[in-house]
Amino acid sequence: MKTFDRYLLNSYIYCAESINKIKLYFLKKHFKKVGKNFYIGFPYYSICGLKYISIGNDCRIEKNCFLGAFDHYEKDTFCPEIKIGDNFNMNFNCQITAINKIVIGNNVLAGSRVYITDHFHGNITKEEIHIPPIKRSLFSKGPVIIGNNVWIASGVTILPNITIGDNCIIGANSVVTKSFEKNSVIAGNPAKLIKVL
Repeated sequence: MKTFDRYLLNSYIYCAESINKIKLYFLKKHFKKVGKNFYIGFPYYSICGLKYISIGNDCRIEKNCFLGAFDHYEKDTFCPEIKIGDNFNMNFNCQITAINKIVIGNNVLAGSRVYITDHFHGNITKEEIHIPPIKRSLFSKGPVIIGNNVWIASGVTILPNITIGDNCIIGANSVVTKSFEKNSVIAGNPAKLIKVL
């Protein structure tokens, strides 16, 4: 690479990093709480309800994330909370959304394309079948609680009313529909216990 081309590339990278630092500075002011050394990648898909979201120290969320705490939808109102502990790392294209409560412990690692939610669009009933899904009321069966030192591999979906104990490992592309005790290795759709560490 020619010296001038390398200079242009380095200048572009420096400018992009500076712009991202400025964006992050203003974004952090809207969170309920943000610890030191917090990074979020730009662009992000959507971030809303920041006043209901607390993030610990040394956390990193890569780009194209969807992070949302919804206090209203259509005619309904909610009291959402998303609380993320220290040393949380989430890879690209992930989504965390709450109308109830999502708590993620310390030292949690999430791969790319992870989806964590505490709610659904509507109920699975014949009465709601004729309502477009986007128009159905949101409802939560319960909070999502993820313990400390949990490894969530890529493509995992974690559904409402679930507790994942400390030190669990969740295999790639698993769909977690029930709670698991600490030290569990789980995988599958729906996720099943593979072994206890």
